[in-house]
Amino acid sequence: MRALVLTLALAGCGVSAQSPVRGVDWMSGYWLACEDGETAENWIGAGRDALLGTNLSAHGFEFLRIAPNEAGVLTYYSMPGGRSPPTAFALVSNADQRAVFENLSHDFPQRIIYERAGDRMTARIEGPIEGRTESMEWEFRRAEADSRCAS
Repeated sequence: MRALVLTLALAGCGVSAQSPVRGVDWMSGYWLACEDGETAENWIGAGRDALLGTNLSAHGFEFLRIAPNEAGVLTYYSMPGGRSPPTAFALVSNADQRAVFENLSHDFPQRIIYERAGDRMTARIEGPIEGRTESMEWEFRRAEADSRCAS
């Protein structure tokens, strides 16, 4: 009975007891990368049906979302510069705080990989550019919201 009451209470708050996003809740928080310029990534919504993210760097901004698609597959949606419609990358692997999202029909990137170890999180994008597999990687550390890299 308590479980039923808890499930109903969570449903009333917009939180599902079996949220598919819970498997990637470890991404939640404010993350800062200070190598090769400053990049900040912020993820909110742990325990809910979607994680919402922003990425901000000297090169621009990106709106991000991780949520189930129409078929129920957990999907990473990317909107560089806020452009719509978002590009969707389906979750293909998720274990031990490492998530891999793919969209093999996209030009670049085709794969987005997040991996966390304690207060560090790596984000990597990869895919083909001019016939070669290329990648970019950011080493984030957990930081206080809106903090900046030391000069």
